[in-house]
Amino acid sequence: MRLTLEADWGDGPATVTTDLFTAVAWERKFRRKVGDGQDMGLEDLAFLFHEQAKRTDGIVVPVVFDDFLKKLVDIGAPAADRPRPT
Repeated sequence: MRLTLEADWGDGPATVTTDLFTAVAWERKFRRKVGDGQDMGLEDLAFLFHEQAKRTDGIVVPVVFDDFLKKLVDIGAPAADRPRPT
């Protein structure tokens, strides 16, 4: 599963694309399968971003997930991919 996510935790936005390792880490933590059809919440997106960012050169995030959450300002699809209101 590859998701491109953009997050801002006070240092400006950063973008990551998740990989299989990150998807498996999410499945292990939340005891759900990626393909089970359940909706993903903000914590799910934040976890996926945080896990991928920890292994991405040039992106520095707090080591502890809850510390990252405390600083998180916005998370979602990259701005270019978001629907524009009409």
